[in-house]
Amino acid sequence: MTRTYGTRLPVVAGGLQWLANADYVSAAGKAGILSFITAASFPETGDLRAEIRRCRDMCEGAPFGVNVSMIPKLVPGEKTEDIFRLIADEGVRFVETSGRSPEAFMPILKDAGIVTLHKVPSLRYAVKAEQVGVDMVSIVGAECGGHPGLDMVGSMVNAGLAGERLTIPWLVGGGFGHGKQVTAALAMGASGVVMGTRFLVAEELQAHPGYKQALIDASELDTALTMQSVRNTVRSLRNETTAIVSQLERDNPDIGIGGLMEHVAGKIGRQAYETGDVSRGILSAGHALGFVDRVEPFAAIVDRLEAEALGALSHLGAVA
Repeated sequence: MTRTYGTRLPVVAGGLQWLANADYVSAAGKAGILSFITAASFPETGDLRAEIRRCRDMCEGAPFGVNVSMIPKLVPGEKTEDIFRLIADEGVRFVETSGRSPEAFMPILKDAGIVTLHKVPSLRYAVKAEQVGVDMVSIVGAECGGHPGLDMVGSMVNAGLAGERLTIPWLVGGGFGHGKQVTAALAMGASGVVMGTRFLVAEELQAHPGYKQALIDASELDTALTMQSVRNTVRSLRNETTAIVSQLERDNPDIGIGGLMEHVAGKIGRQAYETGDVSRGILSAGHALGFVDRVEPFAAIVDRLEAEALGALSHLGAVA
C-alpha cells in the first residue's frame, strides 16, 4: 500500500459522508496516510471539482483520492459515470469505490491510469472485484461503522481468509483503531488497514465539538445495528433514532425504506455534525469507539498509531 500510494503508513482513512472534505483529506495525507473526498457530499459536479482542486492545493504534494459510493442499482438521473469522468479529467490518481460492482466503470478508470480500491462488506464480493480488474480491495468486517453488509463476518476471519482467496493486495477494516491492530493485520498478509471511526475526533474534521465529545464519552458497547429489514444494515451510535427504528423493524418487518425514511434520512444525521445533538439520526460509528479518547490533530492520532504499531512489532520480535 505504501508503495502504491506513496504514504508513510499502510493506513486508509475511509471516505466519510458529509465529513471527508478537503480539510480532512489533506490533513490525513500530510499526516502520512491516505484519505478520500466523498463525492456524494457534493451533489453538484462543479462543487466536487472545486473541492478536488482545493484539496490538491492543501495537500502540498501529499496523496489523496476521491470516494465514489455507487448506489446499489441504477436510477434515473444517476451521475456515477459523469463523476468518474470528472475525476479522470482532474487528474486524480486514486479512487475508492463501494456500493456495487465497479465493473461498468473500469474502462474509464483504467484508461486514466487511476488506482482503484474497491471496498466491500464481505470476502465473496472482494473475489468478484478482483475478477473485474480492481487494483486493491478493502474488506470491512461486522465491527465497522456504517454498512457492514449482510454476511456479518468479523474482521479477524476476513483477514484469515483473504490471503487464501485473493491474489491482488487487500486491506482489512472494521473495528480498527489501534496501532497494534495494524501490525496484526500486516502479519496476517494484509497490505494495510482501513479506519473510519478512529478519525472522527480529528481536530481537522469539521463537526461540532458536542458531536466529538459524544464519541469520546461512548465505548465499544454504544453502537446499534438497524435497517436489517431493508437489507441495508447500518452500525451507528446508539441513540433515540436507533431505538425507534429497531422497534419499527421488530413490529413490522415489511415496513420498507419508506416507513423508515423520516427517521434515517441523511439530512437528519448531518444536523448532528452541525449542532452537536447526537440524539437523532443514523450516525455511523463502529466498535473502534473504544479507542476514541480525545480530540487532537490528525497528525497526532497517526503518530500514536505508528508508535503503537512499532511497539507491537517489538513485542513480536521478543517472542519470536
